[in-house]
Amino acid sequence: MLIANIAWKNIWRNRFRSVIIMSAITLGIYAGLFLVAFSKGMTIQRISAALNTEISHIQIHMPDFLIKQDMKMVISPVALIEKTLDSNPLVEGYSSRIVMNSIASSAETGANVKINGIDPAHERKVSDLFTKITDGSFFGTNARNPVLISQKLAEKLKLSLNSKIILQIQDLHGNISPAAFRIIGLYRTNNSIYDEYTVFTNRTDLYPLTGLDSTEANEIAVQLKDYLLSKQEAGLLQKQFPSLEVKSWAQRSVMLGYLNDAMDQYLYLIMVIILLALLFGIINTMMMAILERIRELGMLMAIGMNKRQIFFMIVGETVMLSLTGALVGIAIGLLTIRYFGRVGIDLSIWGEGFEKLGYDPVVYTSIDNFFVFMVVILVVATGIISSIFPALKAVRLKPVDALRSEK
Repeated sequence: MLIANIAWKNIWRNRFRSVIIMSAITLGIYAGLFLVAFSKGMTIQRISAALNTEISHIQIHMPDFLIKQDMKMVISPVALIEKTLDSNPLVEGYSSRIVMNSIASSAETGANVKINGIDPAHERKVSDLFTKITDGSFFGTNARNPVLISQKLAEKLKLSLNSKIILQIQDLHGNISPAAFRIIGLYRTNNSIYDEYTVFTNRTDLYPLTGLDSTEANEIAVQLKDYLLSKQEAGLLQKQFPSLEVKSWAQRSVMLGYLNDAMDQYLYLIMVIILLALLFGIINTMMMAILERIRELGMLMAIGMNKRQIFFMIVGETVMLSLTGALVGIAIGLLTIRYFGRVGIDLSIWGEGFEKLGYDPVVYTSIDNFFVFMVVILVVATGIISSIFPALKAVRLKPVDALRSEK
């Protein structure tokens, strides 16, 4: 305690220099935490949007369906799989879909699209698409052959609510025929690429057009109560249905899986780089402090303070200096992160660019408590590492030579 008390008082002997280095540490930690929280918030929102709107937690198909995109590759009977999912307490919901590539056309132009034939009631348990409706309804009408398309596709085809749209439908024999559908709703997500090519119809309306029936589907989307269980549950379902292809969201979208796995490593790398930059500033500050106190250190050794005590006094000064600046930076950082985690950072000025990448233009910052704890550990480690050279410089001083020094 005596050594710690002396070390703390030594820090404030040159207040100006200590405040400068503490401020640098505070700003560095604050900037690092905020950048980490911003990146983490963007990642969480992107993954959440993909899981709740686009791909769900688990998808079941016939083998190679995702590669060939052949609507004749059907799962049958779907009732057997649905019964298994109904009995699983970890399953929040599921939706059996008919999926096919098609061409949507209007009187003006056409576009390549992917048709999802869904059961609206089941789809609500798997996807939050019904919350993205900007005009019309989510299959809430009795219109014949209703279809839901995005605002972006409607603009591209120059269509509006209640307009007629022609979809090219392929049957099980490979025959393609046009079918007229009525637009009953327009939606908009944060992924403009997804919006541009995805349309939704009633699955039952596709039965007579494709030759499929209620026992068949191309895809079964599964939503779990906890997305972290996706890999585990996908593996169990794969064992139960070895003739099918069961993929978790990370397997279904390699980019999202990589983003989720690599993000934590990337965030730690950011903090390590910032602390490395600060490390050299701390070493320089402590070396200046040692050089200014050569005679004092020689006197301390002359009156009985051993080299071990001198060493730990310098280490204590460095760690306290680093930790004080870091704790202030963490406190300010957490307050800022909590504020923007509630109100968000509006980047709508670049909204179009964000939506092309699938990101929400309003970013809500987020950070884990464990990450903050690890930052404190890293700061202490940085303080100890940066103190070693100055401390060794101090303990190598000879008392007689130090006392003769003019400094």
